[in-house]
Order: sequence, then C-alpha cells, then structure tokens
Amino acid sequence: GALLNVSVSDHGRSDSLLLSWDEPEGGAKGYLLALSSLGSGMLLQNGSAGPNTTSFWFHGLTPGMRYEIEVTATLACMDTTSQTITAQTSPSPVHNLSLSSGGSSASLRAAWAHGHGRRDGYRLSLWHSDSQSLVRNVSLLPSASTFLFGGLLAGSEYALRVSTLAGSRQASTSMHQWTAPSIPTQLRLSPGSSTSLVASWAGAAGAAWLHLELRNLLTQKVSTTLSARRGLSSYTFQHLQPGTQYWLGLSATAGPYTALGPNATAWTYPLSPENVTLSSAEEQNSLQARWSVPGGHRDFYLVTLQEGGDSAPTRNISVGGDNDHVTFHGLSPGQQYSVQVVVVAGPYRTSAHSTAAWTEPRAPSGVSLSSQGSPHSLLASWEEATGEGYLLVLSLAEQPVKNSSLLRGVTSFTYEGLHPGTLYTFEVSTMAGPYTSSPRCISNWTYPLPPEQLTLSNGGHSTSLQASWRAVSSGSTGYTGTLWETKSQEQVRNVTVGSGWTNVTLENLVPGRQYTLEMASVAGPYRSPVRSATDWTYPLAPAGVTLTNTRRPMGLSAFWDKAAGDVDQFHLQLYSKSHAAQRNASVGPNTHNFTFLGLSPGTQYFLKVTVLAGPYRSSSHFATEWTYPLSLANVSVQPGRKPQELHVSWVESGGGRDHLVQLSVAESLSIIRNVSVPRGVTQLDLEGLVPGSRYRVEIISQAGPHRISSQTAIGYTVPLPPRSLSASPVSMPRALAVHWETAPGHRDGYLLSVLEEGSSAQPRNLEAGKDSTNVTVPQLEPGTCYLVRIWAVAGPYCSLAENITGCTVPAAPTNLSLTNPGSSSELYTSWNKPPGRRDHYHATLYSLSTQSRIQVQTLSPDALNVTWTHLEAGSKFAVQVTAVKGSLEASSINVTQWTYPLAPVNLTLSSPSASALVVSWAVVGQGAEGFMVDVHGTVSGTAVRHTALAGDARSHILRSLSPGTRYSVAVRATAGPFHASTPNLTHCTRECDALLA
Repeated sequence: GALLNVSVSDHGRSDSLLLSWDEPEGGAKGYLLALSSLGSGMLLQNGSAGPNTTSFWFHGLTPGMRYEIEVTATLACMDTTSQTITAQTSPSPVHNLSLSSGGSSASLRAAWAHGHGRRDGYRLSLWHSDSQSLVRNVSLLPSASTFLFGGLLAGSEYALRVSTLAGSRQASTSMHQWTAPSIPTQLRLSPGSSTSLVASWAGAAGAAWLHLELRNLLTQKVSTTLSARRGLSSYTFQHLQPGTQYWLGLSATAGPYTALGPNATAWTYPLSPENVTLSSAEEQNSLQARWSVPGGHRDFYLVTLQEGGDSAPTRNISVGGDNDHVTFHGLSPGQQYSVQVVVVAGPYRTSAHSTAAWTEPRAPSGVSLSSQGSPHSLLASWEEATGEGYLLVLSLAEQPVKNSSLLRGVTSFTYEGLHPGTLYTFEVSTMAGPYTSSPRCISNWTYPLPPEQLTLSNGGHSTSLQASWRAVSSGSTGYTGTLWETKSQEQVRNVTVGSGWTNVTLENLVPGRQYTLEMASVAGPYRSPVRSATDWTYPLAPAGVTLTNTRRPMGLSAFWDKAAGDVDQFHLQLYSKSHAAQRNASVGPNTHNFTFLGLSPGTQYFLKVTVLAGPYRSSSHFATEWTYPLSLANVSVQPGRKPQELHVSWVESGGGRDHLVQLSVAESLSIIRNVSVPRGVTQLDLEGLVPGSRYRVEIISQAGPHRISSQTAIGYTVPLPPRSLSASPVSMPRALAVHWETAPGHRDGYLLSVLEEGSSAQPRNLEAGKDSTNVTVPQLEPGTCYLVRIWAVAGPYCSLAENITGCTVPAAPTNLSLTNPGSSSELYTSWNKPPGRRDHYHATLYSLSTQSRIQVQTLSPDALNVTWTHLEAGSKFAVQVTAVKGSLEASSINVTQWTYPLAPVNLTLSSPSASALVVSWAVVGQGAEGFMVDVHGTVSGTAVRHTALAGDARSHILRSLSPGTRYSVAVRATAGPFHASTPNLTHCTRECDALLA
C-alpha cells in the first residue's frame, strides 16, 4: 500500500507525544490510531482522525516510557494501509542536586533525588571551570543517587551536569562547587641583588589566590604585601635595604576556604666598598689600605693583603663596619702587593680590589760574565732578587753598547753580535714598580775567530796540494797548522805564517793519496777553534788495457797494468753503441783483470778502465771486441690488416747486422719472396697474397761473417667473408633458410651462429663445407626473429662476420571464446597464448546484424583477453584474433555471441473492452531480436498467456480475458539466449472498473 511517512516528537513535554504523517496519494477516508506499551503489547490509548487530518496528540503518558503506535488509513475500493512506529517520552530531570567538598582538596561528592517516571540510567559530566575542559564523564545505573569524584585539582572550581537518560532522550540539571585549597610547599627566599629578594615555592596550583607578607627584621616593619592569582610560583621583592635580614609569610585561598602556609628568612646582598687604594706608608716596607664606606648595613670588613702577580693572600685583618683604612708593616722589599676589602652581611659577602703597589727593591748578587769560547757573544748571569724585573747595560770602553730590560724570573742574558777578542763591561740593577736599585758591575773578553773558508786542492797535480783561506777580523796575531796523512794519521809537516798570509803550497806528496790540513787563529791569551780541510793528490791512469773474446760462455775478458801511486779501486765500463744500457764493474786496487759474462751475441763492445782515488778519476784509452751472433727467436706469422696480407714479427736476441725474410707456399715449399730488413727492425708486412691461404716463413740473421737461420713459422691469411647473405622463413614451421654467395680466395669451411633476438642464451652454432652456399636452420620458435651471422674459416682464423636478421611465422591463438558478462553493451574475448613470440595481436569485431567490421584493436604480445564496449544492445557479433610478427600473420577461427537486450520502457495497459487489454511499449536504441508478452492472474498468481512477437512490434492486444479481473502484465525483450523484462504492471478489465465506480 501507500507509505504514510509517520513521525513522532514531544515538543519538550515529558508526558505527551505528537504524531504526524503524510496523506497517501489519492487521499484517505479517515485514520485510526492505537498506542500500546512496547514489549507487553497492552493497548493504552486509541483515537481517530478525519480524512484531511495529518497529526494527533497523545497526553497523560509516563516520562521516559517506550510506546508502540499504529496508524491505519482507510483508502478507496475498501483498501487500507497502516504503519507502526516506536516512540519514547523524555525523562524527568533529578531534584535536589548537591555538590560538596567536605573540606577535601581532591574530591567532590554529588547527591540527588530521582525524578518522576522511568529512566535507563544517569550520565554525570564534570568540567573544570577555568579551563572549560571535561574532567569526568560517568554513566550510572538508574537506581544511583550519589557519586564521589576523586583525583581533582586542589582549590579549583568545578561544574557538574547530571543527565537523566531514557533511550535517545535526556533531561539535565547543573551546579558549581570549589575544592579546598592546598598549602604551597618548599618556600625559598634568596637574594637577587643588594636591593631585591626572590621568593619561590612549589604547589602553587592548589589555590585560587596566594597572599605574601615581607617584614624587615631589623626594624620589625612590614615592607611589602602581595595577592596573586593561581599559577604564580615566584616573586621578586624590589627596593629593599642592602645587607638586611627579612621574614616572608605565605597563605592560600580558594572560594570560601583559606589555609596558612610556610615562612622563610633571607638577607639582601651587601654593597661593596668603593675607591679601594693601597699606597706607601711613612715607615719603610709598610703599605696603607683605604676605601669609601658604602650605603646600607653590614656586620664587619675582612681586609686581605695579597702578594705577587698571583695575588696569594699573606695577611687577614677584620675591622668594624664603620672603619675606612688599615696599615700593614714589615713587608718584603721589592715585592708587589694588592689588597682585597670584603664586606660581610649575614651569609653573604661582596668585595673590591685595589691596584698593585710595590716596596723598594735591592740589587741582585752573584753577578758573572762569561764568553764560553764564543767570539760573538757573552753570557751574563746573576742570582734572583725580589722585584718586578732587571735593567741591564753592556759597555765598550766606558761607552754603553746595549741596554735591556727583563722581567722577573730571568737570571741570565746572552749578548750576541759582539766583536771577537774585545773587552766588555756589564751592569745589572733590580726594578720594582717605580723603583730601581743601584747597579752591580763585571768585565770579560770575547774569543778570536778561526780562519775562514779554509780549502785544500790538488789543482790537477799528482804530487802537490795548495791550501787557501780568508783573513779574519782584527785581534788575530797569526796562523798555525799541521798536515797529516788521512788514512795512517801520520804527521807530515807543521805550518806557521803571519797574519797577512792567505795561502801556502805543500810539495813532494804521493800521487792518489789523501791528506788533511788543520789550522787555527791566535789572538792574545786565546786560541781559536781548529779548522780543517782534506783532499787527494791526482791519481795516475792505468796502462796496457786489452779486451779478448771467450765465446763459450758468451763473454769478454779485460786486462790492464797498474801505475805508480795510491789507488782506491779500478772502475770498468763496458758498453755497445747498439744498446743503451752499459755494464759497470768495480774491483780492488790489487786486481788487474776481469771477465764480463752474459753479453749480447753479435754485438761490438767498448771497454774503458778508470782509476779512482777519493773523488778523482783517471781513465785509460778504449779497447774493443765483438761477440758471436745467435739465431732469431719467437718468429710469429699473423694475419695482416687486410685478407691479402701477412704480418711477420720476431725478437732480436742474437744481435747481427741485418736479416733476410723468406716466404714460401706451405704445400709447395718453393720460395716466392725474399725481403731484406736492417737490424733493429722486428716486424714486416707481406702484401699481395691470396686470402685464406697457408704460408711458411724463415728468417736468416747475419753478424759479420756469421749467418744463422731461425725456426720455420706457419701462418694463414684471413679469408674473405661470404656475400649477399639472406635469411627467410620456409614452408615448414619453425625453420629459416640461409643463403649466401662465395667470395674470392680460399677457405676451409663456414661457421654459422643463430641467436634469438633479445635472448641472453648461448647462440646455436652450425658448420658448412667450403663449397656450400645455403643451409636450413630447424627447431626454431614461431614468431621469433633471429640474428644469423656467418664467417669463412681458414686455419684458426675467421673472416669478418656477415649479419642478417630473419623471422619465423608466428603461431595462431587457440581456444578463442566470446562471452557476455551480463551487459547490454560489452563482450569479453579471451584466448590461449600460442607458443613463440609476436609483435602484437589484431583483434577484429564484426557486427552480424549490420554485416560490417565495427572495431579493431591492436594488443600487446602478452595480452590474453580484450573487452569490447559501447556495443549495440541485443545484437549478434563475431570476433577473430590474429598474431602479427613483422609482415607475417596467423589468425584464429571466428566465434560469435549476443549482447543483452535493453528492457522495453513506457509500458502501458488499457482495457478497450470487458475481455481485452491493450499492451503498448517503447524501445531504447536498436531494440531487440524479439519480444515476449507474459500475462498472470493477480489473484491466482498463475500464468495466463505467453506471446512471442517480432523485433519490430511495439504493442499487442490480449483477447478472451475474464471481465472484471485484475491482470499482471510484463514485456521481455529477447536477443539470442538473453532477455530483459519490464516491471509487472496490473490492470482490471472494464467490468471491474464499472463495479468500482
């Protein structure tokens, strides 16, 4: 029947319900209303309403009660329609709600009286008033009347709302209350400065207000009072008296509650003294400290005298708080002092320092002046004296030369850059602040300089040496020296000359011998350090040098005669003009022959013998000789850069003058080419040869009158690659036919390689005879491209490769299907993946209704299905899938399928007579293959008639029906095995309409 859309509300009343509904289509003759208790089904109230009424009130209901209400509407033709809903009245709020702390700082107790009627339970919501945050949300049984909230903040105001719950409805009551405050703890009072105190405490969050009172304990007067809101945990009291003790008291309040807190005492910092000075007193070795008295209060002054730069304390004196000076007696002479004045008030201190002051110093003792053998410096030293530093003066002939100032702690000083052999005077005084002591004096001499740039040289002579030097500065009276044989340390002679001499020649010495000369300068009572020089007389060259060939083993022997004089060793140098490296040998002074082994064959060598004596050498004339040659080694014959060339290379191990390269055909042994190459050339390119042929090479070496042949080497020229390579598919599946043309020259055969395109597997290798021009490659994958490479082979060498790519015919898709997924505009095609590869698929869809190709899709090679969309409803289609590889194709069989038809629309029924009904409809799109009209009796529910119609039908007359009977009619559109129906539509024949009228 028609829907009434019944709704219910209470408009804020807990004992009434208002029902509202919609008038049904066609109107109603009246309404019946019944209200029952939900669950028991007992009828409590009923009522009725006229035809134009859409609301009704039920009064006198129980608050919080659940009810069931049925509304029945009387319609035309004796029909009725009804709707049942459930509803609930709002509950009554609680009475006499109270909230109390009972003196607790962390809990509140709620209590109330139950309201009239029923309820499902209570919900209690507690808020913190300051933060407006929800603290507790509690659900209670309907019998509960009290609840204790614990864990609350001390000294805080809370708001409570109690809601009575009945189904989805509720009624609320609210009130406010405070928790008792908590007392702040850990109260501390500490000085912030000389005129301020900082108070801090913990637990300040437990009170709404804090009250502070600060009192001066010296005057017993209240200095400051303060009230602060919750959250303050510290406060600074300003404008207080320096060096004074204060008392602080604290209390807390929250709403109607007050609690006394702790108290504390503290001192302000005292002020430091100003204008602190330290100066000399009238008595010797005494100092007096003075300062200005600061403001505020203090207990006393502590005055500390500090000594030295590190301010080490030496004396402490305590004086009253009103004093402004103190005097220190009996201090050390030449010592630095400073004073610290400390103001003491309670536990706190503050201080000030003076600038430094000095006592008068004394002169140092233990003064000395030493040259320590140096011609340009003097070392002055003294014992440490108390003071700030020292003043030094160095004089020459009573004229100051250099003044210096040194810090305390230094007890020596070296004067540099002085004149050798000169008398100097040294003075030293102690300094302390503004004071300087009387000086201490001492004198001493500097040392003379030794001779400079002393040298000893043979000048190329074998029996004499010449000594030379540079004259020294004034003060020297002459030179003295001694000549020694360096090796035996025997004295040869003494030398003494005047101050004007700068050289002397020493005669009658032994050739090749080392000598040492020692010399010194003399000035006054001092002798300078000794200077020495050494050198050799020049050695004599050896005589009678010869070089002889030993042949086996390959070597050369050297002989020579020793000359007069000393010799350290003989040095032999053997070299060849054809080799960069040379052979060197060193032998003792008593050796007169030497053999060089392992020399290069067929090479001319030169020998030079050199005598060594110290750094000097004397060499003989050159001697020369040849070694015997050897045959060439490692002869190699390799293909050249072109197929018509051979590259010959070898290693020159035996020397010689030149080489003769002989080339012959390997099979005939007849020499076809002779090529002469000079020594030093190790490779040769032979041109104009036949590609792919076998050759023999032999090389003859010559050195002087000697000739020797190398071992014979065999080599191949590289064959030419085949020409006009092609690869094409053949009639049988999975095979390629490869063809080529023969190139000029010789070859042993052909090598073929077949590699699947894009594969990392090893290629297949095939061989063909030297006269072959084609080969068929079987057992390949369908629809796959292959890279075919071919080489001509001669001996171990291959020609350049010829490449070609060929593809096999792809395999056709199998098990093709075309299915309808239940759609009027889509079809689904799938197939099995065929073996091999392909570039893509061509899927073609044909409409059998219009006899035309309507869609073609190109799909990836891995695709196994495709969905056709936007098709005509109720039409028959055919599909074919083709595998494509390049220009090669393979197609599947054709399969067919229908799309679902669209259901007819705008179905209408009319009764032109008592025994007939006229059915008419419309179609969407192209329609369908046909239509089926289904007729059922409404009362009996049995089928009355099924009528099949053509696809162009749009109406049908149902005849021979029963008068005054209601029938249910539906029209189905059909397409192949699929159909789509309209909803059932009912209608009475004319006699029924007359009776109703």
